Amino acid sequence: MTATSKSEVLAAQPRTLGAATARPPAAFRFAPLVGLTLFVAAWQLLSLRYPPFILPGPASVMARWVEKLADGSLLAHIAATLSAAIPGLALGALAAFALGMPIAKSPLADRLLSPFIVASQGVPFVAVAPLLFIWFGNGLGAKVLICALVVFFPIAINVIAGLRSASPILRDLFRSLGATPSETFLKLELPAALPFIFAGLRVGGTLSMIGAITGEFLSADRGLGFMINLGNGLYDTPLVIAGVLTIVLIALGIYGAVRLAERALRMARWAA
Repeated sequence: MTATSKSEVLAAQPRTLGAATARPPAAFRFAPLVGLTLFVAAWQLLSLRYPPFILPGPASVMARWVEKLADGSLLAHIAATLSAAIPGLALGALAAFALGMPIAKSPLADRLLSPFIVASQGVPFVAVAPLLFIWFGNGLGAKVLICALVVFFPIAINVIAGLRSASPILRDLFRSLGATPSETFLKLELPAALPFIFAGLRVGGTLSMIGAITGEFLSADRGLGFMINLGNGLYDTPLVIAGVLTIVLIALGIYGAVRLAERALRMARWAA
C-alpha cells in the first residue's frame, strides 16, 4: 500500500465512524419506547392482583390525570410547583458558582468553605424545612430556599471539579504567553468546566422538583405536592400516582432542556 493510499484510508476512518455514530440502529432509537411499553405492561399485570385503592391500573390513572387536566386544576398545580422549582434551581446554581469558583482557585478558600458545602449535603431537609417556614413564613420564599439547598451541592461539586480539570500544561502555556487571570478563566478554565457544569445542572434540575415537593408537603394550598397529599387523605390512589407521574415528566423535561441548552452551546462554539 502506498503512502497516498494509507493516508486516504486514515482520512476515511473518522468519516466512517462519524456516519456510524450519527445513525444509531433502530433498536437503539426505540429502546426508550420499548422500556416504557414493558413498564406499563408489568404495571397492568400487577394491578390485576390488587384492589384499585392499593394499585390502580394505568387506564384508571390516565383517566384521573385527564380529568384533572380538563378541569384546569392540574395545570394550576404544575404552575405552583414550577414557581418554586425554577427560581430555586437558579438561586442554587448562582450560589454554587459564587462559592465553587473561589474554592477551585484558592487553597485557602477550599479549606474555609469546603466543610460548609459538605455539611449542606448532610442536612436533612425535611428537618430544616420547618425552620425555614418559621423564619421566612409559609409563602413562596421558603419553598424557593428549600429547592436552592437541595440543588446547591451537586452543582457546586461539579463547578469545582470542572474548573480544576483544565490541563496544567495549558495553564503553563497561558502563563508563559502573559494571559491575565480573566483571560485564563474565560478561554481555558470555563470551557474545560462546561461539561461538568451542565452535568451538575442536569442533576440539580431534577432535584429541584424534590425540593419543591418537600416544601409543598409541609405547607401549601396548591402544587403537585399538595395534590398528592390531598389524594393520600382521600385514599384516591389514582390521583396520587397521577401526581407522581407528572412530577417525573416535569423532571425529565427539565433534564432534557438542560441537555438541549448544552448541545446548542456546543454547536455555537463549534460554529464560532
